[in-house]
Amino acid sequence: MTLRAERFGLKVLICGAGVAGQALAFWLARAGHEVTVVERFPALRATGAQVDLRGQGIDAAERMGVLDLIRAARVDEVGVAFVNAQGKARAKIMANTSGTGKQSLTSEYEIMRGDLVRILYDATKDHVRYIFGTSIDRFEQDEAKVTAHFSDGTSEDFDLLVGADGQGSRIRRAILPDEIDPYWRVGIHMAYWFIPRIETDGNIRDTYMVPGGRQIMRRSHNADETQVYFVLREQSAQASAIHREPVEMQKQFWADRFRDAGWQTERFIHGMHGAPFFYSQEVLQVRTDTWSKGRVVLVGDAAHCASPYSGMGVSGSLVGAYVLAGELNHDPGNLPRALASYDRTLRPFVDEIQATVKPGLLRLGMPKSRLAINAFQSVTALATALRIPALVARLSTEDRGGDWPLPVYGTPPDGGSAPRGDGPNLR
Repeated sequence: MTLRAERFGLKVLICGAGVAGQALAFWLARAGHEVTVVERFPALRATGAQVDLRGQGIDAAERMGVLDLIRAARVDEVGVAFVNAQGKARAKIMANTSGTGKQSLTSEYEIMRGDLVRILYDATKDHVRYIFGTSIDRFEQDEAKVTAHFSDGTSEDFDLLVGADGQGSRIRRAILPDEIDPYWRVGIHMAYWFIPRIETDGNIRDTYMVPGGRQIMRRSHNADETQVYFVLREQSAQASAIHREPVEMQKQFWADRFRDAGWQTERFIHGMHGAPFFYSQEVLQVRTDTWSKGRVVLVGDAAHCASPYSGMGVSGSLVGAYVLAGELNHDPGNLPRALASYDRTLRPFVDEIQATVKPGLLRLGMPKSRLAINAFQSVTALATALRIPALVARLSTEDRGGDWPLPVYGTPPDGGSAPRGDGPNLR
């Protein structure tokens, strides 16, 4: 499977204009490839809850040249407070802003997903063709090309199709055998939405534990809005199925599960019914041995979603896009070799970040009984009083991506490729 000899640049179609898709488009367009991004939503989907950067994700953003923009747009969240039913903090774990060690529960780089998506779009829009309001209905491929058939009735040939279409990827479904289930479930579900901010909503993330394996989080990202998160530890067919039901049914499910929770629950549920933004999901990891098939490859959550509890969802997408682009730029004339190298290079990092999600620890952090909640809060209060979390963060030499080094890729000259590790970064 080789490219036409007269053309060095690849013609690439990326499905999905989220973080992974736009980051990949950035690196490929920078190297001179012809890049099209197709997005099924009618406009840039600059919505979503608060996300963060950690470990190698910070390095990847810095190599893109967007870290200062992310820093300028970051949310002012100083840490996490574990509160009781009266809203009084039993313990606090503050962000590590020392510049050394690893990030704590709150990263130094907290940003709204919408702001990050806009930053990436602004960095790519002049060099990438974006097609909004269109999806890929189907595709077929042969040794010479992959042909995408779009929802508007048109079709077009490309050298490479990239599935950057998230946790529920349709591109992944098309290249995996029907009997393969790529999802690893941890028995936790989550919903989040925005409500009006009130005077008592501070710049610390409040976490409230409720008997029955339930948790409520409140965090504020600007002067007018507060984010609300309901988290539920439940293994039932109803809980797994509710995320595919109409939004009003989803809201009713969450209201029923949390109505007796206390604290500010009544306010949160009332705000949920009129919220302009609402999202409900099962906490999953995507685990598959197959990231590519022929001229089709997966990136970001479509390939290796690590779940919100890894703390490395966005960072994993930025790193995965950087590595895929680096391998394609290094060896654009031999797709099988480039895609195999992408898998071989990135797989240890993905294994590392996925392994940080341990169901036993998640259950420990979502106790079923009031006695267990009190014990958790007492132990956490003692640890923070002794400044143990702060010391651990500052003295740690590894963040959640472990000691896996972010590769350095050289800029390929026209018609050829530079050896990995030589030359300047693609910045």
